[in-house]
Amino acid sequence: MNSGKFITVEGQDGAGKSTNIGVIQDCLTQHGIDFVETREPGGTRFGEQVRELLLNSADEQLGSRAELLLVFAARAQHIEEVITPALKQGKWVLCDRFTDATYAYQGGGRGLADTDIASLEQSVQGNLRPNLTLLLDVPIEIGISRAGSRSEPDRFELQQASFKQKVRDCYLQRAQAEPARIQVIDASMTLPDVKQSILKSLTAFINSNK
Repeated sequence: MNSGKFITVEGQDGAGKSTNIGVIQDCLTQHGIDFVETREPGGTRFGEQVRELLLNSADEQLGSRAELLLVFAARAQHIEEVITPALKQGKWVLCDRFTDATYAYQGGGRGLADTDIASLEQSVQGNLRPNLTLLLDVPIEIGISRAGSRSEPDRFELQQASFKQKVRDCYLQRAQAEPARIQVIDASMTLPDVKQSILKSLTAFINSNK
């Protein structure tokens, strides 16, 4: 495998991304794939500082457009510093959230226009798009219950159920529009069943790129 591939993991809060990213890491390792694991917002020193600004529950007055611009500022640095160099070296990149999350949270949730997001996407990313996106999907009631059992909620976890439903709806709409790239995983299943579903999609993708 001499060309790097870009895999992203998406899903609303409580969908189990953190748990299942480990499943993906193990699978890539077992197939002998050299990869870089990263996250958004974050992945760089600057990106992690932006992450703190975006998630800090004390800063609830951050405007939607400022939020969007911060996301893409962090993404620009992330692409330049981490993602592009890794792909050029033939490594695969595994990223916890990417631009689908921006469409879901700032577009679906906040109500910003897709055209505005698409313009920034093209400016910042050029032709860079994920090769495979695994979307962990759960009904919002399950996601809220799971997220509520964890640590102190961040700005997005504090949003109303209506916001979270819009986020989920947007994710599913994007999956419907790009079924070849976005594989929907029913994350409401038991952990073993979710794992098997992920491994089925991921193994098929790996085999198609040998």
